[in-house]
Amino acid sequence: MSAEDLASVNMHEAKTHLSKLVARVEGGEQIVITRAGRPAAKLVPMPQEKAGKRKLGGWEGKFDVPSLAEWAEMKQETSREFEGEIFPSGEGPSEDS
Repeated sequence: MSAEDLASVNMHEAKTHLSKLVARVEGGEQIVITRAGRPAAKLVPMPQEKAGKRKLGGWEGKFDVPSLAEWAEMKQETSREFEGEIFPSGEGPSEDS
């Protein structure tokens, strides 16, 4: 399909009626936008992906889930950090700050 066979609109009309042009393109039409009478751009429909059946378990094997023991250790570490026990004496933030 050549540019001569397609509907064409000038730049001003395209700016003014963009939503109407997009609706026409969604219906399968292709539209050439011209500037000073010469083709400058072409509006074409985007290919639509068919919604397929979703596959469950897409993240399987992509990361490691901590064990129950590791969760417990992380919980204790977080508690110590909030309670200020993570810093050896004199190396962490002072109680005055």
